[in-house]
Amino acid sequence: MDLPIVVGVDGSEPSLRAVDRAAYEAALRGVPLRLVYARLWERYEGSSLAQDLARPSGQVTAEDVIETAANRARLREPGVRLSIAVLPEEPEYTLVRESRTASAVVLGSRGRSAMTEALLGSVSVTVAGHAHCPVIVLRGSHDDQARSGRHGRVAVGVGEKPAHSAAVRFALDEARLRHVPLDAVRAWRAPAHETTDHPLMSGGAARLHEERAAEELEEAFREAPDDVEVRRRIVEGHARRVLLDASAGADLLVVGARRRSGHFGLQLGRVAHGVLHHAACPVAVVPEEA
Repeated sequence: MDLPIVVGVDGSEPSLRAVDRAAYEAALRGVPLRLVYARLWERYEGSSLAQDLARPSGQVTAEDVIETAANRARLREPGVRLSIAVLPEEPEYTLVRESRTASAVVLGSRGRSAMTEALLGSVSVTVAGHAHCPVIVLRGSHDDQARSGRHGRVAVGVGEKPAHSAAVRFALDEARLRHVPLDAVRAWRAPAHETTDHPLMSGGAARLHEERAAEELEEAFREAPDDVEVRRRIVEGHARRVLLDASAGADLLVVGARRRSGHFGLQLGRVAHGVLHHAACPVAVVPEEA
């Protein structure tokens, strides 16, 4: 059974851009597209849809929101199989539940001003932190992000436990689908106590960490398919900053998020959380098993 691409809609312009991207992703994979609207989202809606429909925002119904999104998806990708759902629930709960039977969830960022536009809404953060499948969140500029291809590459952050990484597998699949190279980035840092306590050994300590990072990067792609060009890079620095820099030259940045026992779903680490808020391109958060 083909698992659908699920997209959350709420009538806002960011969510409609997410519909565009989700329709493209569904067409790319040859899977259905499912549009989901949670009624409790009404308290978050902006005025753009009401203006398009030429009526007060208080008169915009859930059916208006979902039909507008469905019509937009049909125009974008007429051949994609489409289903819709209007549910009287909190959007975070709805989309996390939908993620159990989805190949990916696509969400837009939210914002009302230059400052808040740079940050992510609580729905996107919560879903990215608890979903059971990859979550693609549109980040960066407001240019048309429906069809990724401006830079012609996908980037992936490789962590300290790269063996059998779900994020690496997802990134390889994305690069293959798009027929673009994959930039594999591994950040490394020498702990401060190793360099300050032993000044004569500082160069050697740093070299050991660099070599270990290079070995982990090679391990992550030891079984990479021949039809994907993988460009490996090890970069000294904090992982969050290194990945944000990588996002500036990518059409999609893929990061992993590990599940924590005793918590509901997965919790975002500091790196994934920071990348979601500040990346210059769409971000795919992929759940990793501990």
